[in-house]
Amino acid sequence: MSKNAIDVCTQEADYEYQMQHPIASFWNNRHQGYTEGKHNKKLHWISLTSPLHSKAILMVNGRTESVCRYQELFYDLFKQGFDIYSYDHRGQGMSERLLDDPQIGHVEHFQDYVEDLNTIVNRFDFNRYSRRFILGHSMGGAISTRYIQSHASHPFHAIALSAPMFGIKMPSPLRAIVKPLCKTLIRWKKQPRYALGQTAYQRKPFTDNNLSGCKLRYEWSANLFDDTEQIQMGGPSSQWVWQGILGSEQCIKHAQQVNIPLLLIQPSLDSVVDNSAQNRFIAQLSQRRQDAVLLPIADAKHEVLVEQDHARNQALDAILGFFDQ
Repeated sequence: MSKNAIDVCTQEADYEYQMQHPIASFWNNRHQGYTEGKHNKKLHWISLTSPLHSKAILMVNGRTESVCRYQELFYDLFKQGFDIYSYDHRGQGMSERLLDDPQIGHVEHFQDYVEDLNTIVNRFDFNRYSRRFILGHSMGGAISTRYIQSHASHPFHAIALSAPMFGIKMPSPLRAIVKPLCKTLIRWKKQPRYALGQTAYQRKPFTDNNLSGCKLRYEWSANLFDDTEQIQMGGPSSQWVWQGILGSEQCIKHAQQVNIPLLLIQPSLDSVVDNSAQNRFIAQLSQRRQDAVLLPIADAKHEVLVEQDHARNQALDAILGFFDQ
């Protein structure tokens, strides 16, 4: 990357204008559609492309998210010469929901997410690009990692992970019992229900949120979800918690099966995923590869790609520089 993110990416000082004008226009020109994932579940996808581009990024988002909330990120990456591809996971966003109650975040098996990602990769001709990358955030980071680990002939040259879900943050006493507890609750209930303490979608005030320290970006995203009922998502089911933990553990267990350069961006204030699990993953992978990079970012919460400029710029500089190697 020839310039720093502060020079080429959206900044808070002009955020509202950029979102209302060039980014809104850019987003309105997206291609979108549906493809069938595992068990014929419909997956919503988008692409933003230019015939002038020879590089591509597939962005894999996190739990509760939708492609809609990453308009700013897609715009910034597109301006750097990347075609953009992304999709909504089964059971969330504009993809097909899995339960009668569409608010419950649910998955039968974590591997379903991985197979859906493989379906998306096969849906598009990534091999026509000279350089091809995956960018995964949170749960999407774990899904992307398991995909790379289990599909050795994938088409990608490098992977960047933003706060990947290699472990879910929880108190130590709960960590010891959460898997058997979830399995017990699943056996008791004939239909999937929210995990203990979880509810339907509720907007959190900025002052109470644990996702981003940027009021502008947080409020824009919260307004988007308030105004778009179709993409609203509540807490996870007990089944999702159990499968999410299993998927996270598999990422670390098979760390050395990653066969491309990997960048892991670690927000220092993350209270959603477990940074110590990320450290274990990098320690395992570094025994096999010298191109596994851990980048801690100070004073950043979980969603570093929608954080304040100081953190977001650092993350984007690292991602773009890593993909430019």
